[in-house]
Amino acid sequence: MDPVSALISVVDDDESVREALPDLLREFGFTAKAFASAQEFLDSHSADKTKCLILDIVMPGISGPELNRKLKELGFSIPTIFITAHAEACSRPEMREGAVACLIKPFSDTALQDAVKKALSLMRR
Repeated sequence: MDPVSALISVVDDDESVREALPDLLREFGFTAKAFASAQEFLDSHSADKTKCLILDIVMPGISGPELNRKLKELGFSIPTIFITAHAEACSRPEMREGAVACLIKPFSDTALQDAVKKALSLMRR
């Protein structure tokens, strides 16, 4: 899969993350799009194009884990990277359900790039 054609969707209620992460992903050579909420992502109909989902755990409305479950119920199997400012959240059982990684903010560029590469490699199988 060509990394440029692989859409990476970022869902985070934090505006600074929505601005910074897509720019960083583009620097890595990926196509990226940001969404302010889980509902905005669902309404966009981008799930069928998304090859990797970077998903904040704690958001108003639908949480990251709830969105992940909803996508599975709808038949989407998108490799997910959870991101959070709360380290303890990464140890919850639902973080291991299909998650490629759980990164604690602030995370390094290298950690993000490695997690995205791992997620995209799962889509090739």
